[in-house]
Amino acid sequence: MDASNTFCRSTSSPFPSTSPLPKPPIHPPVVHSPCAACKILRRRCSGGCVLAPYFPPTEPLEFTTAHRVFGASNIIKFLQELPEIQRADAASSLVYEANARARDPVYGSAGIIYQLQRQAEGLQSQLARVRAELAAMQAQHENLISILSVKPWPFPAGFEEHYSPYMYRGGFSSLDDYSQASMWEESLWA
Repeated sequence: MDASNTFCRSTSSPFPSTSPLPKPPIHPPVVHSPCAACKILRRRCSGGCVLAPYFPPTEPLEFTTAHRVFGASNIIKFLQELPEIQRADAASSLVYEANARARDPVYGSAGIIYQLQRQAEGLQSQLARVRAELAAMQAQHENLISILSVKPWPFPAGFEEHYSPYMYRGGFSSLDDYSQASMWEESLWA
């Protein structure tokens, strides 16, 4: 008979009450994982590793890309020459430039900047065209309002019956109705 089956039959609880639980260690052992740079370079990562704060072990691709473009010794020299408060920004800039060089080997990040400047110029010209079109429409709207708000000149007798432009619209029976139309036209343009 199996010992585990005997245990399950003999007790109703999976934890036997007669055996004491093992005590956890007071201080668990610290496992120091080497940084991404030291993993890729296959060297021991010491506590004073210059690259460890900027290339964590969870992101090895960042260091790999920067290492291919600049080289590990150049990255280390560059970071050591800077004050510590500027090193994080410099490391992220190196990674960004390396990614840009991987995408565009000739121009790198300068090519990206050039493309973004051209895109911004195109958007600015498009915005200027839209603003000019909006100003023209507002002027047209104001002109239409001024035309609609003025009482029409006196028509000769019988003009309304034969040549009235309002009879084709079917909405106005007389010119007084037309002048009242300016009340609701504001809601059309708002």
